[in-house]
Amino acid sequence: MLVDEAIIHVRSGCGGNGVVAFRREKSIQKGGPDGGDGGRGGHVILVGDGHLDTLVEFQHRPHHFAKDGEKGSKKKCHGSDAPDLLVKVPLGSIVHDLESGEFVADIIEDGQQVIVAEGGKGGWGNDRFKTATHQAPTECTPGGDAVVRSLRIELKLIADIGFVGLPNAGKSTLLGATSRANAKVGDYPFTTRKPQLGIAELPGDRRIVLADIPGLIEGASDGAGLGHDFLRHIERTKGIVHVVDIAPLDGSKPADNYRTIRGELHAFSPALAEKPELVVFSKIDLVEESERAKRVRRLATEIGLGKDEAPLVISAATGEGMRELLERAYAMVKGEVMPTEWRR
Repeated sequence: MLVDEAIIHVRSGCGGNGVVAFRREKSIQKGGPDGGDGGRGGHVILVGDGHLDTLVEFQHRPHHFAKDGEKGSKKKCHGSDAPDLLVKVPLGSIVHDLESGEFVADIIEDGQQVIVAEGGKGGWGNDRFKTATHQAPTECTPGGDAVVRSLRIELKLIADIGFVGLPNAGKSTLLGATSRANAKVGDYPFTTRKPQLGIAELPGDRRIVLADIPGLIEGASDGAGLGHDFLRHIERTKGIVHVVDIAPLDGSKPADNYRTIRGELHAFSPALAEKPELVVFSKIDLVEESERAKRVRRLATEIGLGKDEAPLVISAATGEGMRELLERAYAMVKGEVMPTEWRR
């Protein structure tokens, strides 16, 4: 299950204190100041990791504290800087300060690093304060304070293809049939509460990342049914597979269901609505074979497909159309136009 938001609490390291010390040797009675500086405290750094796809780890480990820098010592020895604390996060993580709401970072590249809490600077030892007229200073400064803050991390999926459609349209079953995902399925709406990721492998060492977006409902663009939480995950996909149940058990009209989702995509973001879209009619196995061709043609016409735009018909239960679906989705990701791809 993909956890898409987490709260973490970070603390950088304090800087080490500077010290007051004087050189004292048998042959040198007044050797002068030789107190060293303190070391820098550790930064807390968020690092993008392309191997991660959830924030679930932060549910169990929300606190991340860096170490303090060492204090200085005599003989002008500088205290050691503390190591930085690297906190790995999935690509697509958007970070805000929890208290102020201020935007902190958008981590989209593998290895990208963002300092979210700077370590305190090391304090100065008394050697720093000597002058021609002040040759035995007893001043030193403490290390800089740690930075303590709480961060909200929101994960926007970076998937190649997002499955959209009304609740119970068959998206979770489709994801399981086309990838290695183990999505929960059921015969009631809103089975999927969080986005699910799956990886589909095609011949020739090709692969695409698929995301099952929880079912949208009318008013999703206004936040209904957690619509904003669901819609935001589609924004970074390269294309959309719009799953339309050709034989809905609730008596609704498939064409109306299709238009409902298209309307919500347009209302939420015109740019999102302009993404390449592949429309598939799902659950064709529930339609009598003698009625299939007629129903497909009628629905294609109601949706507004042209005569040369043959709809893609699938059944996740029987495997019908699965291979063609993946090939067309892969072509869409690569920018190759195929007959059943169009924009709305």
